[in-house]
This record gives sequence, C-alpha cells and structure tokens, in this order.
Amino acid sequence: MTDEQKASSPIVPPSEPLLTKTAAKNAAKRAEKAAKFAAKASAKAAAGEASAQSSAPNKKKKGPETETKSEVSPFVNTTPIGEKKDVNEPMATGYDPIAVESAWYEWWNKQGFFQPALTPEGEAKPEGLFVLPCPPPNVTGSLHIGHALTVAIQDTLVRWNRMLGKTVLFLPGFDHAGISTQSVVEKRLYRLEGKTRHDFGREKFLEQVWHWKDDYQERITHQLKRLGGSYDWTRVAFTMNETLSKAVIETFCRLHDDGTIYRANRLVNWCVKLNTTLSNLEVDQRELQGRTMLSVPGYDPKEKFEFGVITSFAYPIEGSDERIVVATTRPETMLGDTAVAVHPDDARYQHLRGKFVRHPFIPSRKVPIVTDAITVDPSFGTGAVKITPAHDPNDYACGLRNNLEFINILNDDGTLNDNAGERFKASNGMKRFHARVAVIDALKELGLYVDTKENPMTVPLCSKSGDIIEPIMKPQWWVKCQPMADAAIARTKAGELLITPKQSEAQWFRWLEGIQDWCISRQLWWGHRCPVYFVRVEGAQQESADGANWVSGRTHEEALEKAKQLDFVKGKKFTIEQDQDVLDTWFSSGLWPFSTVGWPEKTSDFESFYPATILETGWDILFFWVARMVMLGIKLTDKVPFREVLCHALVRDAHGRKMSKSLGNVIDPVDVIQGAPLDALHAKLLEGNLDEKEILKAKQGQKKDFPKGIPQCGTDALRFALCAYTSGGRDINLDIQRVEGYRKFCNKIWNATKFAMLKLAAAEVNRAIGERDFMAATTAAYNFWLYELCDVYIEAMKPMTDDSASPDTRRSAQSTLYTCLDGGLKLLHPFMPFVTEELWQRLPRRPGDECPSIMVASYPVKDNAFDFPDAEEKFDLVFGVIRTIRSVAAQYGVQSNLQVHVQATTSLAPLIASQVSTMVSLTKGCKSVQVVTDTKDIPIGCGSAVINADCSVHLLVKVRNVLHFLVPVLMQRFVKGLVDFDEEIAKITKKLDAAVLSAEKLQKSMSQANYEEVIPENVRTANSEKLRTLETEIATLNLSQEMFSKLK
Repeated sequence: MTDEQKASSPIVPPSEPLLTKTAAKNAAKRAEKAAKFAAKASAKAAAGEASAQSSAPNKKKKGPETETKSEVSPFVNTTPIGEKKDVNEPMATGYDPIAVESAWYEWWNKQGFFQPALTPEGEAKPEGLFVLPCPPPNVTGSLHIGHALTVAIQDTLVRWNRMLGKTVLFLPGFDHAGISTQSVVEKRLYRLEGKTRHDFGREKFLEQVWHWKDDYQERITHQLKRLGGSYDWTRVAFTMNETLSKAVIETFCRLHDDGTIYRANRLVNWCVKLNTTLSNLEVDQRELQGRTMLSVPGYDPKEKFEFGVITSFAYPIEGSDERIVVATTRPETMLGDTAVAVHPDDARYQHLRGKFVRHPFIPSRKVPIVTDAITVDPSFGTGAVKITPAHDPNDYACGLRNNLEFINILNDDGTLNDNAGERFKASNGMKRFHARVAVIDALKELGLYVDTKENPMTVPLCSKSGDIIEPIMKPQWWVKCQPMADAAIARTKAGELLITPKQSEAQWFRWLEGIQDWCISRQLWWGHRCPVYFVRVEGAQQESADGANWVSGRTHEEALEKAKQLDFVKGKKFTIEQDQDVLDTWFSSGLWPFSTVGWPEKTSDFESFYPATILETGWDILFFWVARMVMLGIKLTDKVPFREVLCHALVRDAHGRKMSKSLGNVIDPVDVIQGAPLDALHAKLLEGNLDEKEILKAKQGQKKDFPKGIPQCGTDALRFALCAYTSGGRDINLDIQRVEGYRKFCNKIWNATKFAMLKLAAAEVNRAIGERDFMAATTAAYNFWLYELCDVYIEAMKPMTDDSASPDTRRSAQSTLYTCLDGGLKLLHPFMPFVTEELWQRLPRRPGDECPSIMVASYPVKDNAFDFPDAEEKFDLVFGVIRTIRSVAAQYGVQSNLQVHVQATTSLAPLIASQVSTMVSLTKGCKSVQVVTDTKDIPIGCGSAVINADCSVHLLVKVRNVLHFLVPVLMQRFVKGLVDFDEEIAKITKKLDAAVLSAEKLQKSMSQANYEEVIPENVRTANSEKLRTLETEIATLNLSQEMFSKLK
C-alpha cells in the first residue's frame, strides 16, 4: 500500500477473510482460552497487576502486556455531576476502569444523548428507527449477572444503531412482580418484626411494599447505570404507575366485555406457602427416580415426607365381601375420592359396573364404580383407578365426563377441612402431609392397606417458594387463549415476527399450538386489583363462581351502571363489591410494548414508537412473557408488538450450576465492575432472607469459587466478555477469570492509544451485529485491535516514524494510525462504552469534526472506495513470511539471534526486500532477513518452510563452525538452537514422503484424459497452483535434507 493510500484510508481494512459462524465460534473459544490465560498470568505475578499472555483466534500468542500499577491514592471523581470530564491532563500510566468509567454516564444523560433524535418536523430520521423496550426487571431484589448479559446485548444493539444514525429509543422500566415481591417483603417483616401481613392489614402492608419497591428500584437503577445502559430515563415506566395501571384496567374490561375473560370454578395450581394460585408456567417439575424423602415448606425442617412411591389399598364393595384394589402416589387424596374407575372392556370388573364401594372413613359418601376408557389403562396395576376430581387434573376431566361430585378436602393453608371426615378434619389441626401418614396408618388398622412400592414420579413445585403444589378447585378469572394464539401463529408464519435462534421458534409454535386457558387471578395484596365487581342482590342466593353475577368497570361508577342493566337486578336492592384478588403480574407486563408508550391513548409516542423493532430477552420467558405480549398486542392493537424476538442464553456459574443464593454463586454485576473482597461477598448474604444454615452453605460456596474475592474488572470488560460468550446456545458458564482477561484487553487498547498520542474489521462487525452474532462481532473487534493494530501496524510503523524516514512517510503513518484508532474505538463502543469514550475524547479532532461524543458519532461501515486488494494481497504475503519465520523458530527452539533467508522469485523478491525492516521489527529476536532468488545463496544448516510456490523461508539453525569441534554433550548443554541432525533428517524425510505422495496423486488426477473438459476452470487453476507449491516444497525439503546430511 502506498503512503498516499494509507493517508486517505478512513480505516485499515481487515486482512483476514470474513469468518463463517462456525469459524467465529471456534475463534471465540480460542479467544476465551487466551483471556483466561491472561487472567491467570496476572494472578501469579509477584507484584502489582502483572501482564497477561493473550492469544486471539487463529493467531499467534502474545508476549506479556504489562498493566502498570503504581502506588497512588484511590481514584476520587472530582467532576461535577452532569459535567464533561476534563481529559486534558496526561493519561494515566495504566488502565484504571474506575477512573475511566467515572463521570461519562451522567454527562451523556444530561446532554440528552439517550433520548431519540428526531428530525426538525418531529419524525424519525431517514436513516431509520430502532425501538427496544427493556424487559422490566423485578423490584424483588438487586440485579444479578444474568441481567448484566441482557444489558450488554441490548445496549450493544442500541448504541450500534444510534451510531448508524437512526432514531433510537431504549425504553427502561420496572415490574412490580406480585408474588415474588410480596413474598420477600413478608419474609423480611416476619424475620425482623415477627409479624405477618395480616398483622399490618392490607393498607399498612402495602405501604411497606411500596417502600421496598422504591428502595430496590433505586438500587436497580444504579446498577443499570453502572452497566452503561443508555436508556431514555425521561420515559422510565413502572407496571403499577398511573398510565400503565390505566392500560391494565382497560384491557381487563375490554376482554371481559367480549367474553375473552370469563369466570370459572376449575382446578388450579395452589401454593400453600404463598396462599395463591399459580399458572402452569410458574410450576417447576422435579423428577424423582424412586423413593425420596423431601422437606416441605411450612413444616419442621427436620421433618421429611416420602415421595417417589405408590401405595395400594382396597375399597370394600358395598353389599359384598369383595374388595377392589387401587393405587395412588398421594394417599391423603382418597379422602376426596368420589368414584373408582375401570375400563369398560375389562372383563374382571364387568359384574361391578354400577355398584358402589364403601368409603372406610366417610360412611355417608357413596362412591360409584364407573367406566372410563380415557382414564384407565387396564394393563397398569389392578386396572382400577381411584378418582379425586377436585384434586387431580386427570381425575377432574374424568369427573366432568362422568358427572361426578367434586369434593375439596383442603383449606387454603394446607390443612384438611370438614369434607375429609371427623378423623382428619382441620379442627384436629391436621396438615396435608401429616394426613398422608395418618391415612396409611388408618388403612392398616382396618386391614385395607396392601403395599407401598417405589415409583418414578414428577413432583410439582412452586417456582417461587419451593412448596409442593396442590391442585384445588377455585373460582377464578380466566383468559381464553386459543383464538389469540391462533392469530399469533398466523402472523408469525406470515413473516411479521422473526424469532431467533431457530430452536426457540420451534418451541414457540409447539407451545402456542398446545396452549391452555390462562388463570389470571392471584390471592395477593400487591398488584393490580381485579377491576370486576360482584353484584350482591339483597336476599338472593348467589354463587361467586357464576360469572353472571359479576360486572367489570373502569371505575366503580361504570360498574354500578353496568349492574343496573342486569335483568336479575332490576327493581331490587343490590350492592357491588370489588374482587379482593389481584391480577397475575404477567397480565400487566404482557401490555409492556404499548402501555409504556401511552396506550390506550393515541399518544405521540404510541404513534412514533409502536410497534417496537426488537424484543431481546432470555429464552426461559419466551412463553411467560413474550407470547402474552404478542397475543395481547394483536388482540388490542391489531399489530404484532415487535418485528423480532432475540432469545439469549441463561448464565450459569463456571461449573455449569444454576445461579442460586443458597449456593453463594449469585453475582452482583457491580461486584465484578469494582471488585469485592470475600468478606464483602459474605456480608451481602445477610441482606437477604436466607436462614443461618443456608448462609453458612453460601459462604462455603463463595470461599471455594472466589477465595480472594472478585477482582476489579470494570464495566467494559464485563460487557465485552458477556457478548463474547453469546453464541446462540442455551447456557453460558461464566468464568470471572475470562472477564478479568478482557480487562487486560482494555489495558492493551489504553496503551496503544497512549503510544499513538505520543508520537479494518468494520464490515465483519457490522455483519455480525446485524445477524445478532455477538460472539463473531467481539472476535472481529478483538482481532482488529490485538492482531491488526497492536501486533502489526503499531510495530510496523516504528521504522516509518524514526528520524531516517521522510516527513511524508511519517505523516502518512501517523495519519493512518489516527484513522485506525478513531475507527477502532468506534467499532468497540457498543460493547465497551466507557473506555472508548475516554480515549476518543483524548484524540485530537480533525478539522471540521465537531461531534461531541463517540456515542453519537458515525459507526464505521465498509467503504469499497478504500479497498486496495492488490496492496492487501502483498501485505498478506509479507505477513505470511513473518508468521512462517515465527513458526520455524518455534519448531527449532531458536529464540534469539534469528538469521533468516527468504527465497523468492525474481518478481516477488523486490516486494519482500522492501519490507525487511518490518519483518525484523515484527519478529522477536530477529537479527537479520536476507532475500535471495537462488537456492545456492541459502547457507547450510537451515530449517525451512514453504509459503507458496514462489516463496519459502529458511532459518539458520546450525551452530558456529568453531563449536563443531566440541563434544556433543557440551554442545547440548551450552548452545541454544542446537538440533539433533539425525532426528531432523528423519522428520524431513517423513514430510518429503508425504509431499511426494500428494504431488503424485494430484498429477494422476490432472493427467486424466477428460480433465480439461470435466473439471471446472477455477478448480484446474487451484490444482495447478497447489502442484507448484508441492513441487517447491519437495525441492526445499530435498535441499534441507542435503544440508543436514552434510553437517553430520
């Protein structure tokens, strides 16, 4: 490349071809190993923060990069809040993330850079519109490292699109998280004051929850800002603020009026611990392989109950001495049995059809024997099944088919009620699992117990409390989902919604096709109270389960007017009472993309920023949240609420374990940013609701994983690492050492910029971010900085900036370096916003450049006008020579005083000769490089390697002539670079045989009669070039073999 070309180029084009996704993933894995190695190297340093040895994908290993750490006082930020940092002072000797990241965020925010940039007419800019609604974090507690992954990916997309010149809205907000927040507040109040919510009363208790919400919303906001999220804080939302609450009420009333929301007394998932209903998505399934003793919340922790077994017992046949044996995994539910079912074709029970069994504990209950081909498998067990319609999903369906009685035996607190019979009812204080033991004992007393056997089974657990779920009949509000799901499927298949990765799209269709109606009632105090009212007519007998007795209303007055129109109310005295239940949290968050921009009002934000561009979230809430947003968005706005859904992985610890407070592996991202000693990590455990045993276990986990605490890594390193992990998989095993390794990368950038002030990968990064391939994007940016700029250009330019170089050459080199730094910092900014802003602000501006911040600067894009393929091809050849010299030197163990001869054709020799200084500069320990065109000019005793048919490298590996007279043992002891000639000849012979074999096979293929007609021209050309290279390699190996033979 000429000096003129260098000076005019805005950014050095990458010398590597674009990587495929597979190659990028492999490259990123190698980068990960390099980053880990860097961190380990620094940890082992004797003093200060030592350097890290880093090796990037497909490249050479780097030598130590020293991060200077002098004895200075801790950094104190003196920049007034919102003011621009003074960068006129000299740069620090080493990279300090706390100092670098200070002040910038407040300045960005005050300058309005986070707000959407519109045209003077108030429209989106012609470059395009990008809207990303932030998934609202729960105000349950502080953010963890999984949230940091979300912020890293989302803000990378946001900053990239903003730098592409688009109008960008990154909308922040918070979710009230009904069950979770109420649960943690209740636990805390009980632990601190020994009081329940009922001791406070609804109003006073909600005051406590609002205090919690305000506290944790402030904490989370601080964390989001530390993570660099460029949210438009002027539009921050909360699911229970006035605007969003209005949207919730409007949605309920509309859907209730059109019949989408209805009242029904159905089987629900009941959490005894939390005393509320749960949706199916809030229930975890624990697989048991056999007999297992489990602790249950609400019982003595030392008390365990038996699961993973099946118990058989007999029912006596009424009016007969016969018995019919049934089996169950939940013996206590036999107190709610209302039938025994057999298969209609089972000959064993034909004579019992229509008869009854006697209930041993409730004599007044008649239990019929019914037939049911769906419920009963005659080949399983005895072929007879006990039916408890009010406490089992399968039995519920059987009860409907056979018109059975539905008898609930449980109170909301998990004790047995009067329907369980005198022996077991709640007046005796019997809990459900105590009743399990008592029922078995009672059956044994009556001689009805048969046996208990191991039985693999699934136990349903509350995802919030860990309690064992009880199916219970409850009158609740339900959403009819299938019609909305059908619309979502149709719109997705029509191309209106893109879901990535593809495995998430397949799950999307499966779930929507098998969707069930959604129970939205929750027996809580914290949340949106259902805007529906029971119409109580004076003197009338009414059922709360009957939806006809209810009216919805946006206000009490509207509901009252609706009630007056009911036929059964006219002419009678009545009152209306609002439902005490609140709505499922997902009901309000399902409105998030449009309620946050003003819906149901037609606000300017709604008109401008809805639908959103993309929804980025974890794959685990694709159905909890994303599906409901799509269904409700289409139903209420007739638009898919976003054009793309991007699902990221879940973050696990370095051992692949799920993050858990009780394991001590939950990581606060701020601790990674600023560092945290082990005792500080221990102290944080006391802020939660863990008991003493759990705290002890968590401390042990922390000590094992972080024996010296968490090192200070900085926001930029954390964000870059998290994006580098993102490859489309389902899980990320986060290793803090890798994050620390990327801190060393930040130091490399710092030192490179510092050097430049003392004296491209654009196409690939744009492609990768556009395809949501963050691993490839970070790899490309990493490679550009480490292996194009730092390793090559900065080293190669040193001879061009010394006193012997011409002024034009120096100016050209400096101008090219400036362009590379400017473009390279912009490339990195979406991933590393703080260090890039700090360094970019320190670069002098070119004439006419008045851009105030890197975050609103133009992002580098590929410009074909600056492609110089001929110059790039020539430089690739030169760098190929450098790589080959390094390789041969490593092969022979030569570390210093390298004497190199490069043999090239007469046409290539001038090019290589012109770059001798560059090759010497870029090859550690290199003394000299000589370019020859004749084999006779290559000295005896060289190790050789072929680059291509026109060029080969020869490294002198023999010792000085005088040493040839020393005895071999002394030579081996004192002389570096000595080789075993016999061993080298054997190696060369092996390589020579392989090369000859390959050449013969290729010649045979090329000598076929119809070769010219059958084989495409491009393949023939490639084969010819390959044969030339093999012939050169054979000649070079023969020469090496001859040389080493003469030295023996």
